[in-house]
Amino acid sequence: MPTRATPAVAIAFAIAAACTSCLLDAPAEAANITRADWGMTPEGKKVDLFTLTGAGGLTARITDFGGIIVSVMAPDKNGQSADVVLGEDDLAGYEKGGPAAAIIGRYANRIGSNGTFPLDGKTVQLERTAADQKIVIHGGTAPFARKVWTAVMHDGVEPQLSLSIVSPDGDGGFPGTLSATVTYTVTKDNALRLDYRATSDKPTVVNLTNHAYFSLGGEGRGTVLDQRLRVYADRYTVFDADGLPTGEIAPVAGTPLDFGQPVRVGDIVDSTFVQIAQRKGLDVNLIVNGPAGTLRRAARLTDPGSGRVLTVWTTQPGVQIYSDNISGTVPGKGGKQYGSRYGLCFETQHYPDSPNHPDFPSTELRPGKPLHEVTEFRFSTG
Repeated sequence: MPTRATPAVAIAFAIAAACTSCLLDAPAEAANITRADWGMTPEGKKVDLFTLTGAGGLTARITDFGGIIVSVMAPDKNGQSADVVLGEDDLAGYEKGGPAAAIIGRYANRIGSNGTFPLDGKTVQLERTAADQKIVIHGGTAPFARKVWTAVMHDGVEPQLSLSIVSPDGDGGFPGTLSATVTYTVTKDNALRLDYRATSDKPTVVNLTNHAYFSLGGEGRGTVLDQRLRVYADRYTVFDADGLPTGEIAPVAGTPLDFGQPVRVGDIVDSTFVQIAQRKGLDVNLIVNGPAGTLRRAARLTDPGSGRVLTVWTTQPGVQIYSDNISGTVPGKGGKQYGSRYGLCFETQHYPDSPNHPDFPSTELRPGKPLHEVTEFRFSTG
């Protein structure tokens, strides 16, 4: 006997079907947003690449595979544009690689306790790839970064691309059918805005972000060591050698994590300070000053050479700053090789392992209480 879908599941899939219909009805080309074929996944799912062109000179290319920001062309102090996001040349490269510039979910960053957390008096066990896996990271076995999202284009002075996904109950071990939409907007004043929304038909946890690596001098043109970093955060979550928070929240004052004034990145990434040394560079969650839920400054990065400035604004409570602490090199765009410290990530998000720390801002999502977070990457020169 066929089973009947629950109302929430039926509604979620109806929304996805409607979005697909909207995409089919949308024009192949519009004044400020265009779509192009970008290949096919091994499972036979078609992938598209979208170009959003802003009135102020900023251009972003985004794919519905993982919601990846494929490129951001930003002007420098002389009006010359360059791609400031590290990445790959094509779909095949992103399929082989990690979460670079993709939407991260259902839960960005780490969940410890062997991939478990308490929820409504029960222990949720997330799927793991090995029985001894201590940490589930960036969505675990069902990462949003590897899924093809449903895309809808919105033309206008500030072009938008809305990407939606339905993650079924039990996906990766997470409870509840989760419906998520991330809308990218290129604004007329050269910002790339990411608007995150999500609902669930059951209590669950969710933490969404984007994992873009920025290099304001231009991707593949060297390290970010000479760029200047300022972070609007007076506190951080202390973490252990595995990158899991201990539960302690400490002041940045008197430590190399104090970015109250601009700091040259190269002057601190090799610090012997334990919170830097044990991760071989920056990989820390800083608590953004001001009330969570309001759009406020989180970080500012400047490049003296090009004059480009990136200011990160967010409603999220924290920002994980990662200085791309890899060993060796990895393939990049146009045959380039990316080395260590070739980019900086600003992962605006809730704190790592929040479901196991009741004193942290809650990441629980319940029916009737939708998630809504906004992050803006604002580009300028100075």
